[in-house]
Amino acid sequence: MAGLVLTVFVWWAGIHGFTEAGSLARAFAPDAALSALVPLVRDDHLLLHVLVSLKRVAIGMVWAIVAGVPVGLLVGRFRTIDRMLTPAFQFLRMISPLSWMPIAVMSLGVGDRSVYFLLAFAAVWPIIMNTASGVTELDPRWIQLGRSLAATRFEMLVRIYLPGIAAHLLTGLRLATGILWIVLVPAEMLGVSAGLGYLILDTRDRLAYSELTATILVIGVIGFAIDASLRALYQRFVR
Repeated sequence: MAGLVLTVFVWWAGIHGFTEAGSLARAFAPDAALSALVPLVRDDHLLLHVLVSLKRVAIGMVWAIVAGVPVGLLVGRFRTIDRMLTPAFQFLRMISPLSWMPIAVMSLGVGDRSVYFLLAFAAVWPIIMNTASGVTELDPRWIQLGRSLAATRFEMLVRIYLPGIAAHLLTGLRLATGILWIVLVPAEMLGVSAGLGYLILDTRDRLAYSELTATILVIGVIGFAIDASLRALYQRFVR
């Protein structure tokens, strides 16, 4: 908390110390942002955009998990599949998800479907890589024990593999959430009519720079809260 307070103070002091009163830069000061944040919260205008963005994040993450966890299990379990697919995965994950924006728009149209695709594409790679890493690091004695007790494939998956890779999977989810939250704002500039990214464009077009700064603050606070929740979940699970 002391570090956050110091950061805000340096931000405030830098703007008020090096700019003149009434200048455009004063609209980006933290006190101006907090003043603009109050009416946004009071009339539920900001809440609407936050809920829309969180919905898109949740849907994008669900698709990334649905696609990433099974692929990660296969890559980690079978060495041949690992050798076949890992180079392609490493190649694709190094391409910025935003590079696919024109293709997403041409293929899926302007709107939520393009946003979902970009978010899922951004989040899937940490999930695949961490899931595969968790499988390869499983204690072989666990697998031998399951086989010796005649466990079915479903029982091996539920009782051995998934619990064994849970810590790696939570790490992948945390990394994926950070990437996904960063990609969210530019992805929501694809012709949608609500969301935090849309609100950034809207405040810029209205020259409401204090509201723009307030929106940036809200994005940071929500992202910080999500990451803190995942970190707490991971620490609790590890213990």
